[in-house]
Amino acid sequence: MKVREIMHTKYFYVDENETLNKTLQLMNEKGINGVPVVNENLNLNGIVVKADIYRFLVEDGHYDTYPVKSVMSDKVISANEDEEVEEVARRLRENDIMALPVVENKKVIGIIELEDIVDYFLGKN
Repeated sequence: MKVREIMHTKYFYVDENETLNKTLQLMNEKGINGVPVVNENLNLNGIVVKADIYRFLVEDGHYDTYPVKSVMSDKVISANEDEEVEEVARRLRENDIMALPVVENKKVIGIIELEDIVDYFLGKN
């Protein structure tokens, strides 16, 4: 099965200049642990997870005005919609991560999560 068949095409992302405060609020409101970070052209520039923001809080103590790009990881592991789900599952496991942005021509077109892959293997898709 291909990634395109089980990825989410409705997903959340933040602009690289969004504040850490608003980004953390979004994650908490939506019940997510991380979001892709995009630039003004919606090209993928990085990813930020709650742990990145929490580490920053411990070191700096406040986060109202700091942009996401100050703490995001710019070494993003991503997937392609034409990849086999099994290959993406390996990548998630090898890198100990829960989700990957699905990218085409540097733009995020979806998200695939470990939960989606488990459901696929359990026949719930």
